[in-house]
Amino acid sequence: MAMARRTKEDALATRDSILDAAQKLFVKQGVSGTTLQHIATAAGVTRGAIYWHFLDKGAMFNAMMERVKMPLESAMQLRDEANAADPLEALRENTMCVFRVTVTDPKARAVFEIATLKLEFTDALNAVRERRQQNQQGWMERAQERIRQAMANGQVRSDVDPYAVALGLWAIIDGLLRAWLLDQQAFDLVALGARIVDTHLQSIRAA
Repeated sequence: MAMARRTKEDALATRDSILDAAQKLFVKQGVSGTTLQHIATAAGVTRGAIYWHFLDKGAMFNAMMERVKMPLESAMQLRDEANAADPLEALRENTMCVFRVTVTDPKARAVFEIATLKLEFTDALNAVRERRQQNQQGWMERAQERIRQAMANGQVRSDVDPYAVALGLWAIIDGLLRAWLLDQQAFDLVALGARIVDTHLQSIRAA
């Protein structure tokens, strides 16, 4: 049992070291400009070790994203529970959580930078494109559900289109992240993000 546990721990450690190496190289030279051999060399492993853990570069990229997504989604879930009586406030807090994590967590910031600025959707990365589409669709569905709940509570005007509001908020998140990651001194992502998100959501609140 002890040997099996040690073997599993070693395998997980190797997997993490591969992902760490990939992340650093993706930031430096982009996803398309980074080969599996580059990653193997940086991680101090063979290409065979990489293929043992990951089907291809797309699978590796998705695993790297998942390391950020899981703790981020946990934080969002806590904020949902804290703001259950006000679905619109829960949606606002989820959005602000993305901005705060981007600013305060270097690993998350690096991953967001790769996904936003260092990624080309080539044929070899179809799995990454599909995952991004699924993530956006899932986020849009959850956002629209919160808006509908707020409408049912009388907190949002009855003439509001939940899809349009959710898509607008997605565009705000994506656009602000891109602009801030390009120049992190240009503005305060959290402070300005809060003002822009509040303006967007305030426009749909019931009088």
